[in-house]
Amino acid sequence: MERARSTSAPPLVSRTTAVDAPPFAAAFDALSTPRTTWSAPDDALVLGSGAAATLTASGPERFAEIRSAAADLFDSGDVHAGTEAARPRIFGGFAFHEGACGGDTWGPFPEARFALPRVQLTFADNGTWLTVNAVGPETDVDAVEHRLADEVERLAAVDGDAADPPRPGIAETRRTTSREAWRESVDAAVDRIRGGDLRKVVLAQALEADLAAEFPRAATLKRLAEKYPDCHRYYFEPDEEESAFFGATPERLVSLRGRTVETDALAGTTGRGETPAEDEWLARELLDDDKNVHEHELVADTVREQLEPFAASVSAGERRVRRLATVQHLHTPITAELSDDRHVLDLVEALHPTPAVGGLPPDRALETIHETEPFDRGWYAAPVGWIDAAGNGAFAVAIRSAVAAPRRATLFAGVGLVADSDPDREWDEIQLKYRPILDELEAGDGSPGADDD
Repeated sequence: MERARSTSAPPLVSRTTAVDAPPFAAAFDALSTPRTTWSAPDDALVLGSGAAATLTASGPERFAEIRSAAADLFDSGDVHAGTEAARPRIFGGFAFHEGACGGDTWGPFPEARFALPRVQLTFADNGTWLTVNAVGPETDVDAVEHRLADEVERLAAVDGDAADPPRPGIAETRRTTSREAWRESVDAAVDRIRGGDLRKVVLAQALEADLAAEFPRAATLKRLAEKYPDCHRYYFEPDEEESAFFGATPERLVSLRGRTVETDALAGTTGRGETPAEDEWLARELLDDDKNVHEHELVADTVREQLEPFAASVSAGERRVRRLATVQHLHTPITAELSDDRHVLDLVEALHPTPAVGGLPPDRALETIHETEPFDRGWYAAPVGWIDAAGNGAFAVAIRSAVAAPRRATLFAGVGLVADSDPDREWDEIQLKYRPILDELEAGDGSPGADDD
């Protein structure tokens, strides 16, 4: 088994200063690879460049190994953060399951990878902060402070007025699952559910898109931020190669601060209306739809059960409709107070995969996913997020996502199946869930291939 490892060893030296930074897209293009971005409704926008330390792991113990390696990394440090949002954090993610990163699409991605950025820009409510991190036995405080001064000068020279490139356009698309194969897979899964072998399973599809122009990374992330400000947005380059995993997900897996836990149940989907009245009608129909409500309750009940072994108390808010640009979801916020101190990865491992992206019972659902899906999930629908020195952190479920290379993107989307699922209706829901990423790739309404079987 590959052990979690850091490319460097403690101590950690970190220095931060407030800066007048260029706009996000200009800063992104000016920074070196591998780059990372993270943003959430209740968190600062972080743009990371390079890796002062990299932690990787694989296999069934990858969560525990990353936790141990992170503890070693943060064990000894000389940190002047300036503001809490700019404190040293490692950013990264996990594979959906052991062995999920096979094939060309996921080749550059380990089953777990986290990086402490070498250079980090933090766009916070109280200003923009530039951080330089260094790790290793030969780390020198004066050298870090000199490098911080150099990075301030370099950012000050960046031209922030360049126009964003247009969307690249799509030359051709290829589905990994035909419509006929999809009907057969859904019917087979529904038969297992009706027979009592499963309660729910989430089946996904992948859509490969050849781009008509080079993928505009910074501009795409900027447009996703403008369109999905209430989502968790993420971008990970696994190394200095050309691949990147990115998305804008409405689903938080878990956040931990002290002993306070926040998470969500997000399951049950419908589209958006063309008028406010139609939008409201679709929302009411979603709240009253037996299939969607049943699917949602399975998720909410399971999340509460998974938290109970750790918690002194667990409470759920009122079920509501959460509206996004292209879809509406049933959403229940869930909070907990832990009975003792825990690391965020303890909760990540306990909650992943939620029934919203896996199924119930988990082992049988995963078996069905293995047997059915003709592609590797990789980091799709898996936990992505950050960890700090105190073991606090925030993780999202990496849906509404894609892997991009300069002239190709592979998009992923899934649906939850229960006893009364209809293959054609579930197919249509998959197409809705492609839209957040597909809209940022298509040059216009005339891009070919989006509705081909």
